[in-house]
Amino acid sequence: MRTDIQLKIKSNEYYLRYLRENSYWYKYLNRNPESFKQFEAEVKDKYKLTGADKIARTLDTISMVEKVISAIK
Repeated sequence: MRTDIQLKIKSNEYYLRYLRENSYWYKYLNRNPESFKQFEAEVKDKYKLTGADKIARTLDTISMVEKVISAIK
């Protein structure tokens, strides 16, 4: 595996955890380093790190706070 990809994986805990859970990615990244973008996309989908997921979590938090405030009144 290329050194730059190894550094990216080791610097991100989500990448490292996903790679350990799905070891077949070792083979894919060794044979085709350009597939790292696909690897990143799978990690983001698995751990819900996309922009849409972050917005949804924020909206859920705001909704929960509004419910708590209305219950206090």
